[in-house]
Amino acid sequence: MATEVTIPAMGESISSGILSVWHVKDGDYVKKDQPIYELETDKITSEANAEVAGIIALKVAADDEVDIGQVVATIDESATAPGGSAAPAAPAPEALAAAVPVEATPVARAATDTQHPLSPAARKAAKETGVNTSIIAGSGKDGRVTKSDILAVASTPAAPAAPAAPAPVAATPKVVPVAVDPGTRETRKKMSPLRRKIAERLVAATQECALLTTFNEVDMSSVMKLRKQHQEKFVERHGIKLGFMSFFTKAVTHALQAVPAVNARIEGNEVVTQHFYDIGVAVGTDKGLMVPTIRDCDQKGFAEIEQDILGYAKAAREGKIQMNDLEGGVFTISNGGIYGSMLSTPIINYPQPAILGLHNITERAVVVNGEIVIRPMMYLALSYDHRLIDGKEAVTFLNKIKDAIEDPSRLLFGI
Repeated sequence: MATEVTIPAMGESISSGILSVWHVKDGDYVKKDQPIYELETDKITSEANAEVAGIIALKVAADDEVDIGQVVATIDESATAPGGSAAPAAPAPEALAAAVPVEATPVARAATDTQHPLSPAARKAAKETGVNTSIIAGSGKDGRVTKSDILAVASTPAAPAAPAAPAPVAATPKVVPVAVDPGTRETRKKMSPLRRKIAERLVAATQECALLTTFNEVDMSSVMKLRKQHQEKFVERHGIKLGFMSFFTKAVTHALQAVPAVNARIEGNEVVTQHFYDIGVAVGTDKGLMVPTIRDCDQKGFAEIEQDILGYAKAAREGKIQMNDLEGGVFTISNGGIYGSMLSTPIINYPQPAILGLHNITERAVVVNGEIVIRPMMYLALSYDHRLIDGKEAVTFLNKIKDAIEDPSRLLFGI
């Protein structure tokens, strides 16, 4: 009996995509739930797992465009695993836990089974760090090696250590040069659906909106002091670090409440005012920029926002983001500072009316109470649709964010 592998429905607006990568070869034996391909659409990149175990026969090649519902492979369930026996069942998590000493960590155990295919993020991390993934027993599903496992091995020079606290989203990414044969003057590659869609949306935003950017600078001293003062207890209680993004997300929410004109959008000849606070946070991935949405930020605390940001960022970079994760935002925050940007004019995520650009923090000489002092300063940039938002409202909005960051107690009292 052969089971068909079809492209699943991924939302009403998606009718096709590019099958960018096969994780298996034609004639391979695949296990149930094993990742077998990656699909790129104009909105997300996702992985698909085998629904059954058996011998797989591929029907399309990598980089082919495929339609929703199209059969891309078949899996012969009657086939047995190599060696003539059925595929071994994955050990239960309880059994794995019982077989590993309490003091051991996922990155300190040697792998004894055949490696699971790595996710795109894990492959990239292995390439960047030079870690041999064959000696890692992963902490993922069925012992799968994750990006976190690889980074933990890379950061452990000698004896195994307890896994470090999750790295902040704002960690500066490594830039890895692309290997090109000597003498090659140029290369060509088809633009991915996601990159094409990003290009279309950016061009549409610049053509359909009256874009204007206003700037300010913010003293980060108070936020940095608060983080340093409470970081240890925050991590101890919530298992995640307190980052800058949760402060800015709460500050934006506070500013939207104070200046409702920014929490609106244009639909035809109507202005639609929104009374909810779903904030998009831009995340850079290998495939392009994605903007997952943090829901109901007015009702969430710092820990919940940090958990959401980290979870969405991880899902986006591993190709596991879902369509509904990207929909419905009213405002976007883009942090170019993680790449070292000093100043920029971000383009709005249309039909949202505005976007806040964050930049790197640098110590600068500023005048405070008539004295020249050194403070950690950041430039803020607010790009907005001038058809909807006037300069007074934009400047007031940006000042509200500045005030909330320089005096975070304002967020507690809503002032």
